[in-house]
Order: sequence, then C-alpha cells, then structure tokens
Amino acid sequence: MGNTFWTALATSTVAALVTSLGIYTIRRFADWGYRNTTYFMCFAAGVLISASFLHIIPKSLSMNPEAPVWLLAGFLGLHLFNRFLTAFVCERDPKNTEYAIGVVPMLGIGFHSFIDGFIYSIAFTVSILTGYLATLGMVLHEFPEGIITYLLLVRGGFDERKAMVMAFLAAAATTPLGMLMSYPLISVIDRETLGALLALSAGALIYVGATHLLPRAEREKKELSLVALAGGVLVSAIIVASKL
Repeated sequence: MGNTFWTALATSTVAALVTSLGIYTIRRFADWGYRNTTYFMCFAAGVLISASFLHIIPKSLSMNPEAPVWLLAGFLGLHLFNRFLTAFVCERDPKNTEYAIGVVPMLGIGFHSFIDGFIYSIAFTVSILTGYLATLGMVLHEFPEGIITYLLLVRGGFDERKAMVMAFLAAAATTPLGMLMSYPLISVIDRETLGALLALSAGALIYVGATHLLPRAEREKKELSLVALAGGVLVSAIIVASKL
C-alpha cells in the first residue's frame, strides 16, 4: 500500500511538472504565443470537447446511471459562474471586462485536473499496470493545458507573473493535490461517486470548449483555425485510443 501511494504521488507530480513546462514554454516564447492565441484556443476546444464526448462521458455513464444529471450540473454551473463574473466583476470594473475569458477556462481546467488526481489514486490502487496506462493518457494532455490556461489568463487582462502563478495553481498543482486528498478516501469513494465527479468535470469542459473558446476564436477569423480545431480532436482521439 505504501509503494502504491508513492507511485501515485510521483506520477501525479510528473503530470504537474509537464503542465508547468507548458506554462514556462509559452511564457518564454510569449510573442509567438500571443500571435497564435486563436489557434491555441481552437486546439484546446478540440481537445476538451472531443475528450469529453469520446472518453469522459462514456466512462462516467458506465459508472453512474445518474451521470447525465451531473453532466448538466457541470455545464450549467460553469455557465452561471460566468454570468456572475461578467455581471458583478467585469461590468463593475471597466478595466477588467475580459477577466471571464481567462478565469472561466481556468476553473474548468482546474477542476478537471483535480479530478485527474482522484484517477491517479484509484488507478494505482487497482493495479500498477492500470495506473501506468492511465498516466500515459493523462500526461499527454497536460502540456497544452498549461499553455492554454496561461495564454487565456493573459488575454483576459492578468499580468504575466500573476497569470503564471494562477495557471500553475489551477492546471498543475491541482493534480497532486487531488491525489493527496483522495488517496486516504479510496475506500469511501465508490464507483458511482467517481462517475458523478467525472460527469461534472465533462460538463464543465464542454462549456469551456463549446461556448467559451470556440465563439471567441471564430470572431477572429484566422485562416487555419479549423486545422487547429481538427488537430485538437485528433490528439484527443489518439489519447483515448492509447487507453483502450
């Protein structure tokens, strides 16, 4: 049991480091990142939407018959938070009218990364092989998550230093935190509870991709935005296929 804990902690920490590497890389090449933010938004939307439909939702449905309710709750919950943020923060502070474009995706990605930590705990408890297979798929999507979280926070009006810290806390640190918080509760977290959390996560990610990222990206009419979207779908499909 002790070896399982340290293995799960080590792999969730690797996931956080990969996300941090994405944040560092995009900050290091900031000018290139800003010029291509629209492409990153389309790519991220492709990953988030397709990963939700191809893997997270089917998985949650197989674990919890009430998953559709939690899926809807995740979608509407993030929508209501976005409306609250727009009405009570952005409109009351004219300098920060774009905060929502950074904060809402950050919350959706952060919650999903936190649930990833739960998956590390459970997968390695099932078996070491199951844990490593789960790690392979999850680590692949960590790098772009770090990039898009940082870029959208900067675009939303946060300065680079604050965006870097917020992106790290939301997209990177939440994974080992989720693992540490969930590991002692493995015997309590049953299959249906995890299914509900996965569905909640999928609803949040679909909201971020379909109603938050894509509409903003489409307004900028970049030539290769459709290619970037297709690239995100392809990467997600490869990740899902690697878990089969």
